[in-house]
Amino acid sequence: MQEQYLSDFDFELPPELIAQYPLKDRTASRLLHISKDVIEDCHFTDIEDFLRPGDLLVANNTKVIKARLLGHKATGGNIEALIERVTGEFTAISMIRASKSPKPGTVVRFEADGRVEEVTVTGRQDQFFELEFARPVLDVLEEFGRVPLPPYITHAAEKSDESRYQTVFAEHPGAVAAPTAGLHFTKELLDRLAKKGVDIEYVTLHVGAGTFQPVRVEKLSEHHMHSEWYHMPEDVAEKINCAKAEGRRVIAVGTTSLRTLESAADRMGHVEAGSRDTQLFITPGYRFRIIDAMVTNFHLPKSTLVMLVSALAGRERILEAYRHAVEEKYRFFSYGDACFIENAHITE
Repeated sequence: MQEQYLSDFDFELPPELIAQYPLKDRTASRLLHISKDVIEDCHFTDIEDFLRPGDLLVANNTKVIKARLLGHKATGGNIEALIERVTGEFTAISMIRASKSPKPGTVVRFEADGRVEEVTVTGRQDQFFELEFARPVLDVLEEFGRVPLPPYITHAAEKSDESRYQTVFAEHPGAVAAPTAGLHFTKELLDRLAKKGVDIEYVTLHVGAGTFQPVRVEKLSEHHMHSEWYHMPEDVAEKINCAKAEGRRVIAVGTTSLRTLESAADRMGHVEAGSRDTQLFITPGYRFRIIDAMVTNFHLPKSTLVMLVSALAGRERILEAYRHAVEEKYRFFSYGDACFIENAHITE
């Protein structure tokens, strides 16, 4: 494959277009329809027109945990931890921000509402620190943690973010970032789609903090993709394989669902059930085995996610669509508007 460069995926984005708060109504967002033939301005509820009876819609039912912890080291210095992954009932790995990196054996004290929870640093994995908790990690995070809003959202997490930075179908705790394409769906919309004959199924991928890490190399072949854990249920794998065999469309809600589907597929396009880690890095030239279309938000310039949608629709087409979105003042990123993107490589 021809070498691809980071600068090929850059675009101008006025900061005022970065959505800082969600709309009151989840379905009130705009929707940009992107295909080989059209770039079309729509409303998110128009998704009902784009989805057909027999389509299989696959969403990510991960649940965002309160992964940001604030406190002090025993020496008194401030410390901030962002849990990357819960690795066991009492263990996790975390990014840590402090004046000096804590060494193994260091006890840190996280605080909330006058209460204190002591956690021990036990080791290190590259940029992540291994932490051991005295109580179940998820219990501590629920009591002491804060919603880990993305770095481009400038306000501190508020009470409303605990529900709005969560999909209505969130079920399995473990993500440190929301699968944001799913934020546009309500139970009522999902019910209407089901009545139309759209099959709706769920996979789980726990989104890691690495999703916000910038690509630091110009040659994309030198980029090391972060690892994320996913689970493909056996019954869902069977339904996907059945849909593909019958020529029905499989549509991903978000890049995390898409990466799960493509990671679980073998070279023949057969999806295998199970739980694994994925480091799948999708750039233009990638041959999609499962996906016919996707719902997704707008992504950061020069991010792995804008590379992924460029692989689906074509780089020039995506950059054209993003220029249009900027001109029309669409709202960008996690709390912003959405796209419905059709696979440009499918011929009907």
